[in-house]
Amino acid sequence: MTTAPMPEFPAGFRWGASTSAYQIEGATTADGRGPSIWDTFAHTPGRIADGSTGDEACDHYHRYAEDVALLAGLEVSAYRFSIAWPRIQPTGAGPANPAGLDFYERLVDDLLGHGVDPVATLFHWDLPQALEDAGGWLDRDTAHRFAEYADLVAARLGDRVKLWITLNEPFIHMSLGHGMGMHAPGRMLLFDAFPVAHHQLLGHGLAVAALRARGSGPVAIANNYSPVRLAGDSDADRAAGAAYDALHNRLFTDPLLGRGYPELPGLDTAAVRDGDLDVIAAPLDVLGVNYYNPTGVRAAEEGSPLPFEMVPLAGYPRTAFDWPVVPDGLRDLLLQLHDRYGDALPPIQVTESGCAYDDEPDTDGRVHDPERIAYLDGHIRAVRAAMAEGVEVTGYFVWSLLDNWEWAEGFTKRFGLVHVDYATQRRTPKSSYAWFRDRVIRR
Repeated sequence: MTTAPMPEFPAGFRWGASTSAYQIEGATTADGRGPSIWDTFAHTPGRIADGSTGDEACDHYHRYAEDVALLAGLEVSAYRFSIAWPRIQPTGAGPANPAGLDFYERLVDDLLGHGVDPVATLFHWDLPQALEDAGGWLDRDTAHRFAEYADLVAARLGDRVKLWITLNEPFIHMSLGHGMGMHAPGRMLLFDAFPVAHHQLLGHGLAVAALRARGSGPVAIANNYSPVRLAGDSDADRAAGAAYDALHNRLFTDPLLGRGYPELPGLDTAAVRDGDLDVIAAPLDVLGVNYYNPTGVRAAEEGSPLPFEMVPLAGYPRTAFDWPVVPDGLRDLLLQLHDRYGDALPPIQVTESGCAYDDEPDTDGRVHDPERIAYLDGHIRAVRAAMAEGVEVTGYFVWSLLDNWEWAEGFTKRFGLVHVDYATQRRTPKSSYAWFRDRVIRR
């Protein structure tokens, strides 16, 4: 971490923190909420690293006022949270559950009362289990159910939410949830998971139309991106890198910006119907960019089911997730998006950027996390460097406000600016919390 002054950002730049519903809310059976695929997955033995579930998580459902006060103390201008689809439609269809909408209305109004812009994600992986039982995102009907859900939420909250994000990381949900079986719903389809990609994007386009029909906006999608770092310089390595880039970075961006799906070995686009690509390419107000690290890639061994092999990147510090810390990868990514899409690229907001470390209170109860401070310092500077080279970036959200339930890793990974004692639910701001407020926001 440098001690140099933090670079200046334009007036109105959006500083925020992010969370997601299943990772923090708990109260999974309260007030009419139905089960999600993550409830089912987490309760399946052997699926979660520590055997935990999100049944209680951070108990945000009952403690949201305390967490909004933490956001106010952090002095962020925005809070990105997700709405749990099973709270609004317990079976993924039918009328809205009033108690579910009431909770998010209380949260939104409390945020606004503290001067924090609500940024709402409609889908952060917690599909109602009843929809999964009917085929989930492999079934085209789920895209239409998603649009109906978006309409129900917008009817109640559309006048107060400052930015809508339709989907969070559809690539990760497709690849880890449906391609490799590591996330809910636990399917292992490899390239046969492509309908999940298409139906998520179709649902996005239909939801954009539903939001705008309600007069809601602006609208975004949050994609996970990972710039490719080749582990060799052969033609085969370059072909492998291009294939991985097409799958991870272009599959969920090219069609959004009117280019259709990229060429990709093994990709069967039979799920695409006439008119779908026009729906998907509805204009975006913002492109959300989630970045954690680049991906090392080389040519696959003969007979591999994939056209590439992912390899660790050596020579970088590593987080507790064993992810390499590469701030310049964020600058490279932002420039790549700018160069690749040109005038078709909407303004970018970095909707997730963060790191997991093993943070615990010291004997005085304080939580020092200098590695997270160094991580954020480097990545924020990388954003400003990309802006200086012409990329329009209008916001940066830290992942995450709170330590939380980290999907298949359970409670074993801590990403928060605020430490959570899961036994007592006590919140303790870490040193990174004060640093982000004092060095970045106030600067």
